[in-house]
Amino acid sequence: MILKVTAYGDPILRNEGQNIDANYPSLHQLINDMYETMYNASGVGLAAPQVGLNINLFVIDTSKVDDYKEGIKKVFINPEILDEFGKSWIYEEGCLSLPKIRENVERFDHVKIRYQDENFNYHEETFTGINGRVIQHEYDHVMGVLFIDHITPLRRRLIRKKLDSILNGTVDAGYPIRFYSKKR
Repeated sequence: MILKVTAYGDPILRNEGQNIDANYPSLHQLINDMYETMYNASGVGLAAPQVGLNINLFVIDTSKVDDYKEGIKKVFINPEILDEFGKSWIYEEGCLSLPKIRENVERFDHVKIRYQDENFNYHEETFTGINGRVIQHEYDHVMGVLFIDHITPLRRRLIRKKLDSILNGTVDAGYPIRFYSKKR
């Protein structure tokens, strides 16, 4: 089932997620729904807060990124970044919760992460390139951080109208999105 993506402005995007265990209700269905939602919106990663859930879970699939032969499809539950290292590099990022906005973000080219997979098996791995970048971006989501937090205040001022169009619910994302309303 395609879920609505939570739009910029919703406070859930600024919360740190909670760890879950194997008893989390309908977890495998949620993971399938998150992948379906991500593919429907042409994304390469999606974190649980982006579908309105305050839990430490994200999915990625970089296998369809143009000219990237090392793509992966993985589920990350209760992730913990252990280290970010190597050379820093700038790459244009976007986010399904911030439709129509893309900005250059500087990140390290290696990330070492401990996580559990969909069967709650533990893994500790180092990822590089696009895989590492997408993991860092999605990990930020479960920590309450958005990619625009990594840009300069000047760049943020320059995209203010685009941010306001999301806050006002006037942007056309091209996929189902749930705009935040203070009237709730």
